[in-house]
Amino acid sequence: MSDQTTIEPDQPSFRDKVSTVDEQGKRIWIYPKKPKGKFYSARIWVSVALLAFLFAGPFIRIGGEPLLLLNVLERKFVIFGQVFWPQDFYLFVLAMITLVIFIVLFTAVYGRLFCGWVCPQTIFMEMVFRRIEYWIEGDYTAQRALDRRDWDQDKIIKRVGKHSIFFAISFLIANTFLAYIIGSEALIEIVTDPPSEHLAGLGAILIFTAVFYFVFARLREQVCTSICPYGRLQGVLLDRQSVVVAYDHQRGEPRGKFRKNEDRDEAGKGDCIECQQCVHVCPTGIDIRNGTQLECINCTACIDACDDIMEKVGLPKGLVRYASEEGIAEGKKLHWTTRSIAYTVVLFVLTVVMTSLLLIRTDVETSILRTPGMMYQEQDNGQISNLYNIKIINKTNEDLSIHLRLMDERGELRMVGQEYLELAQQGTAQSAVFVILNRDDIQQMKTDIKVGVYAGDELLETVETSFLGPNQ
Repeated sequence: MSDQTTIEPDQPSFRDKVSTVDEQGKRIWIYPKKPKGKFYSARIWVSVALLAFLFAGPFIRIGGEPLLLLNVLERKFVIFGQVFWPQDFYLFVLAMITLVIFIVLFTAVYGRLFCGWVCPQTIFMEMVFRRIEYWIEGDYTAQRALDRRDWDQDKIIKRVGKHSIFFAISFLIANTFLAYIIGSEALIEIVTDPPSEHLAGLGAILIFTAVFYFVFARLREQVCTSICPYGRLQGVLLDRQSVVVAYDHQRGEPRGKFRKNEDRDEAGKGDCIECQQCVHVCPTGIDIRNGTQLECINCTACIDACDDIMEKVGLPKGLVRYASEEGIAEGKKLHWTTRSIAYTVVLFVLTVVMTSLLLIRTDVETSILRTPGMMYQEQDNGQISNLYNIKIINKTNEDLSIHLRLMDERGELRMVGQEYLELAQQGTAQSAVFVILNRDDIQQMKTDIKVGVYAGDELLETVETSFLGPNQ
């Protein structure tokens, strides 16, 4: 994308190979230097807040419901305490459309800011597992030396200790992950009851534990560089106005080693002193000076490393910074493009529609359909009746006593069986009902009618259906 990445055909290109694979196709293990700086400190606080929210989430209750539950097995989904059933699928579709447009808009304007700051993979890898590795094995040079060393007692203790902690954390993540699927109460039962009573649940926990351990102990940055599709979408989502972590090639080139008391302008050198710190600190093993690359997760580690060096040698900070390609190449400030404005308008409209649908969502979901295969019935007194099947879903955490009323005073509604339908919390009820109209009130073959669903004197929902009668 950047001007500085244009190379001659006979020169090797950094885009011709993956930074974590050698010429023989073997993996190059990444030993990133421990980062430090203002951006890293800010990311620590963001990560702590998000991790606290993640692990506390299954136990937070809103109106008796969990904060978030994605129970695919029972087809029950809870978001911020609101229960959603398969009948609310249209809301899910609209939410997914809104999310996709948000991703497109956000990436087009702010690049991979999500990846560096709030992506669970980045947070767990860089702020949990990597920090444990630094604590046990030391910084990148010590880790590299330990990896090359023979298996002595010290290496065995460090490796066994590290991987034991990795597995324990993976086990904790697996339990939390499962709690978001089956609920915290079900998880507590699996943990507290004898294992023989919950073999399926225990097996799921062990499988999730193995997956998370493999991801964070072995797969690591390969998730971002080879598996996650988001990075590969950059090619179509980013443009010259997108904000990315970028190297200021206008200021940094040509590169040259730092010499004390040297006038770099007279020597024909840019501000990049070839210290390689931006490369050493990168968790995906790339050189940010080559330009925007799909492996870059915008973690800001190279910004902190470069700023630290610039401060030590007395040069201005910001050689590597948040910027757009256009801003670096042409000295322009970030501004809204036509595409970004269009995405924002569409996103705003979808968000308003989504919010409105959530606000007008009823506590019950009622379907009233004429019984298949049955025509209208003529009564002895000349009235016309239709038989309907009804199904009501209770979306609340309270037991409800439901009765139906015909909203048109000209007709009559008679339940088949009990007059009231008793709905347990989050339960369903089915029955049948006759709707009876006077023949004189029927002017056409199909007449629209409205049925009110009541709990006591409170109208919960109004359902429209059609009444079939003789054609006048």
